Amino acid sequence: MAEAKTKVEYHWGTGRRKSSVARVRISTGTGKLAINGRDLETYFTEDKDRNAVMGPMLLLDMHNRLDVHVNTHGGGHSGQAGAISQGLARALKIMLVPPGDKPLAEGEPETETSAISKKIRDSGFLTRDGRMKERKKYGRKGARKSFQFSKR
Repeated sequence: MAEAKTKVEYHWGTGRRKSSVARVRISTGTGKLAINGRDLETYFTEDKDRNAVMGPMLLLDMHNRLDVHVNTHGGGHSGQAGAISQGLARALKIMLVPPGDKPLAEGEPETETSAISKKIRDSGFLTRDGRMKERKKYGRKGARKSFQFSKR
């Protein structure tokens, strides 16, 4: 007789950085991480990008307990790593802190879920880095550079 499959609960998070967008899906598991169908080491060749992706999970010590599936597009490697980091932090916050939890009032004792939420927020993983490439202006070579000026 076939065994009944248990329903896996997924939590989603979206991250953005420069012109990159990452959709992150996490579930409890063994620590597999797939980015566009490839593992972390083959997708990101530089250590800074790998550290950016793993940052939120290492902060909460969840890197061996979660399966992460990421779809990302747009931008370059650095922007995609930042987008994945923000999306992962958002998904972890949704997973660990129920949406109905209200923020702490003055003098209220800190619970475990509010401590996790504060830890993620203070680390800066939930903050979107708004720096974008400046657009090219008309009458100029680029965003700021002008053509050489000649008086005569």
